[in-house]
Amino acid sequence: MRVVRVSPGWIETEAAVALAERLAHEAGTDYAGGKQIIMNSLGGIPIGRPSKPAEVANLIAFLASPLAATITGTEYVIDGGTVPVV
Repeated sequence: MRVVRVSPGWIETEAAVALAERLAHEAGTDYAGGKQIIMNSLGGIPIGRPSKPAEVANLIAFLASPLAATITGTEYVIDGGTVPVV
């Protein structure tokens, strides 16, 4: 049996887009400003954007494929380098 863990950070899902739009509206800014509010609250994302659902899916597809057959006991953090807020 193989065990791997995928730990995503902020993913730009429909719900995340709606949150960014709501925050943008409340702050009197645009969608990019709403995303920045969220990224700031997370401590920052060095790549400057949230992950896309397809990016997380691609990692999972790889880990489930025969190409990763000998990978086990590991964690894959896919968060764009999010800086933890203490």
